[in-house]
Amino acid sequence: MPTGVAIHDVREQLFDAAERVLLRAGPNALTSRAVTTEAGCAKGVLHRHFADFDAFLADLVRDRIGRMELRGAALRASAGTGSVVGNVSGALAGLFGSVALAIVGLITSRDVLRARLRETSPTGVPLLTEATAMLAAYLTAERERGRIKADADVGTLALTLIGSGHLLFAGREGVPVEDDEVRRVVASVIAGVVRGA
Repeated sequence: MPTGVAIHDVREQLFDAAERVLLRAGPNALTSRAVTTEAGCAKGVLHRHFADFDAFLADLVRDRIGRMELRGAALRASAGTGSVVGNVSGALAGLFGSVALAIVGLITSRDVLRARLRETSPTGVPLLTEATAMLAAYLTAERERGRIKADADVGTLALTLIGSGHLLFAGREGVPVEDDEVRRVVASVIAGVVRGA
């Protein structure tokens, strides 16, 4: 591996490489060597930017949680447009059709990583907890616009939607979840609270 070659956006390059390894081979294959090989850089590059591999993984998860905050802002901005079922279905497909399932598997398989993430995400499963908050904020915005009933328990609805979405997408190696499947689940969960449904 050549040395002395500048790598631009090292953190992002390493994070993207980790995602590719995670998606291709699962959490057990995710090692510092696998990540740096995938990124096309020397192993020392990772250790120059992170205290250790678990610190790298914790930063990867936190970075992906940060990306979810951007998705959440876009979802909240969609309140009052389209259909509630369509907006929630799109959010779930975007979340679970991405690397999120693999990251949840990574979190649950590594005790040290979970312990580090507890520093910033003290409850729940990191990423899923933030996804639940994202949906709850969207449903609250729809409730404020009158498209969701005023007495709707958006926190419970969001938990139910995330749990249902996770189960719907999990374990489907190579078999995509159809949009209609997602819409049916979402419509069932929120049928009693969407006005005009």
